[in-house]
Amino acid sequence: MELNDLQAQRKIKLDRLRETGLNPYPASSARTHHVAAALEQFETLAEAGTSLTLAGRIIGARRVMGKIAFAHIEDGSDSIQLWISRAEMGDVLFERFRDDIDTFDIIEVTGVLRRTQKGEPSIFAHTISVLAKTINPPPEKWAGLSDVEERHRQRYLDLIVNSERRAIFRARALAVSTMRRVLDSRGFLEVETPILQPIYGGAAARPFSTYHNQLGQSLYLRIATELYLKRLIVGGFPGVYEIGKDFRNEGVDRSHNPEFTMMECYQAFADYRDMMRLVEDVLREMAVAVTSSTLVPFQGHELDFGCDWPRIPMAEAINTHTGIDIAQVNELAALQAAITAANLKVERKLTWAKQVDELFSEYVQPLLIQPTFITDYPVELSPLAKRKPDQPSFTERFEAFIVGMEIGNAFSELNDPFDQAQRFLDQLKDFAAGDTDAHQMDADYINALMYGMPPTGGLGLGIDRIVMVLTNQPSIREVILFPHMRQRED
Repeated sequence: MELNDLQAQRKIKLDRLRETGLNPYPASSARTHHVAAALEQFETLAEAGTSLTLAGRIIGARRVMGKIAFAHIEDGSDSIQLWISRAEMGDVLFERFRDDIDTFDIIEVTGVLRRTQKGEPSIFAHTISVLAKTINPPPEKWAGLSDVEERHRQRYLDLIVNSERRAIFRARALAVSTMRRVLDSRGFLEVETPILQPIYGGAAARPFSTYHNQLGQSLYLRIATELYLKRLIVGGFPGVYEIGKDFRNEGVDRSHNPEFTMMECYQAFADYRDMMRLVEDVLREMAVAVTSSTLVPFQGHELDFGCDWPRIPMAEAINTHTGIDIAQVNELAALQAAITAANLKVERKLTWAKQVDELFSEYVQPLLIQPTFITDYPVELSPLAKRKPDQPSFTERFEAFIVGMEIGNAFSELNDPFDQAQRFLDQLKDFAAGDTDAHQMDADYINALMYGMPPTGGLGLGIDRIVMVLTNQPSIREVILFPHMRQRED
């Protein structure tokens, strides 16, 4: 393995430690306290003169001043100063720290707790040993990695030097556990469904494909969990949910990653209105858990999760902001003519449904800053949703939006097997016309519906985007530990 100059210097120190008979990568540690626990009990332990052993990574600069040296170690719970003296440690250990131990090394320190003359809580070391000699030096700017792409590529280094990044992912874990707690408290059963699927469905998206050699079968990474979870409602469970990864073969931008985390839940004898109330309750609880408030700051906005969300029909929202009534111009040619007449700049699409969606995405969605439900989508955009009884060309569906991002999608689920079969057939026509995101026919799902599915409310929430909002992060890459990155040319 070829090393650069800085790595080579550290390798020399590694070899020197080994030459003295020391193992710079021992199998275990004799740590007695986390740093946070030692600081919490500091006065008691210091007064008793208790000897304790701490372990952690050396952070910041090491300072050696004659016969005294200082450093800080961090173990993930907190950090503490090391006070090291030649008189207390002896020549051999002091010189080992001075000559062969570097910033970023992971070490173990045994000593007693005292305050320095400046009052800083410290561990006065008796012995020091190396737990992991670090070959890579810290970045030049200790405050953190300045190259955003490099932070995402080397997330491990990003987490070492940026404690606020670790805080984001602790907040993410808290948000997910809060969501799980709310769903569990309401009687939903957490389940697991296949990631490898013979037919992809449950969303309008292109899949990633693979191949099972033994079975000689093409398979797809799931784009949604919906159709399997609704099979479980048919099977008799009153409410189910799954939190897991979905995969969509689409572009990458500030709110899209090809691998992302979704929560989908389904409740028997409920409808999309029940799902709206569930969204309001879940997001309110998550906001309070993560930020201790229902008022959440995000990129210059203050978002209110403590009130009822506005409910705006899609046709009304488009009409308000474009002057086009999609209920009247319900053919592709007529809609595109209306767009031209209104001098609206939108990309031309191959189907009426896609054109409506493009019009909404361009002229309505960016304006939805506060938490908002857009309701009653056209049937052509909602192949899995139940029709509105009084407006059969529209469905009982909503999407939830915050700061111009869709964070959730929900239906009164279609449970008529004949209507569902026809909608799948209509989707296949769109697919043949060039809509690569169109749904596929799932004959087994139709068969399940023919055994009877009760009226059901279904909901999907995007975990990554919700965490973006709750932690005030402008990009989805900041809330995914290992986001997808373009391969380097080198």
